[in-house]
Amino acid sequence: MSTTKPSMKPPTLADLDALPPGIVGEIIEGVLYTMTKPRARHQRTGLEIGSGLLGPFDHGRNGPGGWWIIAAPGIELPNNTKELSPDVAGWRREKMPVLPNVAAFTQAPDWACEVVSPATAGADRVRKMRIYARESVGHLWLVDPLAKTLEAYRLQDAHWVVASTHTGSERVRAEPFAAVELEIARWWLEP
Repeated sequence: MSTTKPSMKPPTLADLDALPPGIVGEIIEGVLYTMTKPRARHQRTGLEIGSGLLGPFDHGRNGPGGWWIIAAPGIELPNNTKELSPDVAGWRREKMPVLPNVAAFTQAPDWACEVVSPATAGADRVRKMRIYARESVGHLWLVDPLAKTLEAYRLQDAHWVVASTHTGSERVRAEPFAAVELEIARWWLEP
């Protein structure tokens, strides 16, 4: 993940829209970070995570329901200046009863998931974790498809606490989705 040259004016959504083809960006704490579009395995891991949660938690099929699960949502938080985008995020329906038809959410999610890659690890583990804690996102997952790991965090007293860690082909129950067992081996694209 690279930063753009500092400018006198803060970056805007128009700056994100003006990025060249194949380049994506996020505005984190007033700085525009750009990178090449995520590779196929990165995108596929995010898709597998989201689709695994969609049925039981968003639709309520074989699970408790009660969530909106969104892939790569834009989120504009007041203290972040502009927009950031986790790979997958979820909002409890009790807090957001109707899914707004917006390009970017202004309400922080209750859960966020970052698929960590060598290009995004610094932003995901430092800058974005700090923002998610500041904005009271209750749970955060960091998923590393190369290391085949899931780190589940819970926000406690404004600090991240490791709720659980998982690896390989474990079947897991991870907060805040512990009601359903997840097959994380699907995330690694193994036969």
